[in-house]
Amino acid sequence: MARNFDVKLQPKYYRYIWLGILLFSVVMRVGVALYYGDRVPAEHDDYSYSTLGLRLATGHGYTFDRYWYPFTPPETPTAHWSFLYTAFIAAIYALVGFRPVAVRLVTAVLAGILLPWITARLTRRLFPHQPWTPFIAALVTAGYAFFILYAARLMTEALYIVTLLWSFERALKLSEDFAAGRPGWGTALGLGVSLGLTTLFRQAILPWAPVLFLWLLWRAWRGDRRGFTRLHLPALVLAGVTLLAFILPWTYRNYRVYGDFLLLNSNTGYAMYSAQHPMHGISFQAFEAAPLPDELRVQMSTEAEWDRALMSRGIAFVLEEPGRYLRLSLSRIADYFEFWPTDTSLLHNVGRLFSFTLYLPFMLYGFYLGGKVHYTPVLARLERPTTLFFLFMVFYSLLHIFTWAMSRYRLPVDAVAMPFVALALERVFFFVKGWIRRSRHAS
Repeated sequence: MARNFDVKLQPKYYRYIWLGILLFSVVMRVGVALYYGDRVPAEHDDYSYSTLGLRLATGHGYTFDRYWYPFTPPETPTAHWSFLYTAFIAAIYALVGFRPVAVRLVTAVLAGILLPWITARLTRRLFPHQPWTPFIAALVTAGYAFFILYAARLMTEALYIVTLLWSFERALKLSEDFAAGRPGWGTALGLGVSLGLTTLFRQAILPWAPVLFLWLLWRAWRGDRRGFTRLHLPALVLAGVTLLAFILPWTYRNYRVYGDFLLLNSNTGYAMYSAQHPMHGISFQAFEAAPLPDELRVQMSTEAEWDRALMSRGIAFVLEEPGRYLRLSLSRIADYFEFWPTDTSLLHNVGRLFSFTLYLPFMLYGFYLGGKVHYTPVLARLERPTTLFFLFMVFYSLLHIFTWAMSRYRLPVDAVAMPFVALALERVFFFVKGWIRRSRHAS
């Protein structure tokens, strides 16, 4: 592990450093938000969220005034889009009218402050003996170009990543409570709230939740077996119940609307169906939407039915042609880890260059430093906090590679990697500092 910076500052200078990082973070995001302004291209998800948010703000509920991608009839309640993010947009439109730039600016300020701040807190939990690494992590997060760009979009990414990192911070705190023999009730409640908000922004996080809880169970069992049943297991139950408390009201809403079970959003089935469709062959086309089956247009009457039927079709595509599915999934690796220029806009190509392309070497070096363990049993390695981060990065990446992959779906993994980038940069700093000192002495 890297040594600490041998720099002692007065408390007021730490405040100045924080102010500088947050100001830089907010200004960059606000600048891009103003650049986008009120323009909302119809081919982007921004347009769907903006339109649905305006409908909700003007008293029409979660409906569209015309037929909407992929299967929502006009004036019919939809569950396809994030309920929480739509409500966020609707609240701003209700206050200032239809001004997409207002949503962009609010998100830019919120993400500009919260994302570096929660990254620093998370880094402090992950590397508690590296006092300067959290500052570096906050700075590299503030300057990560794709985080800046997507904080100005009318999409879930920015707030989703903030709440996701909050859930990691609470999970690490809860594991510390378990190791110390504390019940951690408040921390468990915070974990449930953070996971609940993350799920309402994007339900794709739900498959990760059981993995996280299993890791916490393992940490609790290894750290304090005496208090496992009496303290730690009930705390995890509290976190799980809190997560369900965020989901079940929307499950009930869906049952009232459709007369059928739909846990949360109706986009999982279509994603599975469209991403495995034979139209792709063995080369995934990330921006191509598969046509809906004509026979289902007659049979399906609700989004809950569409979701189940399309999920069944998607699974059938996999079972009928497992070889093609495997090769198709392999082709998605390029879509997921894309860091080279493409036919997208100049802004996004530059953003790609100054985010994943620039940061990748430091991510890899940071993973090496964070995962380096000497003479440690396998079971002990599994309970290390860095293992939780590696598990997430592998699990979440494979989840998208085997379903639907785009480079923006990788952003949560990039965010979780920021503490490791900071760790690598700190080590590089000491290497350069030592090299300069040796060069001076040699001369």
